[in-house]
Amino acid sequence: MKKLILGTRGSPLARWQTEQVLHALHQQRPDLSLEVKVIATKGDQILDMPLHAIGDKGLFTKELENALYDKSIDLAVHSLKDLPTTLPAGLEIGAILERHAPQDVLVSRNHQPLDELPKSALIGTGSLRRRNQLMQHRSDLRFADLRGNIQTRLSKLDRGDFDAIIMARAALERMGLHQRISMILPPSLMLPAVGQGAIAVEIRHDDAQTQAWLQCIHHLPSATVSQAERAFLKQMGGGCEKPIAAYGLLEAEQLTLYGYLSSVDGQHFLHDQLKGPATEAQQLGITLANQMLAAGGRAILLQ
Repeated sequence: MKKLILGTRGSPLARWQTEQVLHALHQQRPDLSLEVKVIATKGDQILDMPLHAIGDKGLFTKELENALYDKSIDLAVHSLKDLPTTLPAGLEIGAILERHAPQDVLVSRNHQPLDELPKSALIGTGSLRRRNQLMQHRSDLRFADLRGNIQTRLSKLDRGDFDAIIMARAALERMGLHQRISMILPPSLMLPAVGQGAIAVEIRHDDAQTQAWLQCIHHLPSATVSQAERAFLKQMGGGCEKPIAAYGLLEAEQLTLYGYLSSVDGQHFLHDQLKGPATEAQQLGITLANQMLAAGGRAILLQ
């Protein structure tokens, strides 16, 4: 029996995502022997700094990629939003599973939606993208950094550290915590992180056999949307340290891409959108980025 070793981070969410890959592969290829190997990443170990302050694009991926290089694992399972837009030499995305809901959500102590939070409410989030978009909706809100796994973040909210926190809808729903969601933040209010809600499988470029096995779990519509979003982010030159967001919406053969960027302090920002054929997803992302950079985006990103 052929054997594949799946590498994953150790958080409950990362393990859940890896189980999804394992289950999908097992359903399609019962002839494969599948094993999971847990690997700690730098992002799991540095919890006292906001992501944008660390500024490492491989924060949640580097150790897994090193394991791919030394062949102690055959594939690495990631949240797609954690994968840098330029992968290390010799590695590639082998599959993207069907994407879960990409939106962000508000979780508040009293289950209040955003507009019912008290004046000057304290919001927990380590993301400049989330903070700045909320500031543009409600300038009275205050913000404090929040890191850690889902359970840690919720416990800090419950003990009164914050009035509300912002999390990914997919993360809470995957952990069976739907009831904690106080409000789903629509893309018109907050564009999500590039690739948010999608699970990606990273492999070695020269591993043609694993690439072939993964085709049975690859979801083309999710990959198409992700390609446009990632092309936009790459052309913008951003990562988790920049307040940049994109959201692709696929309808029939047409793809609409929405983009957002802001200065670090959130005082200057741009929104734009572009529609085109789904077959030109990558070019759509590049074109929208160039359009926004020319419309003042370059100056904003330097602030």
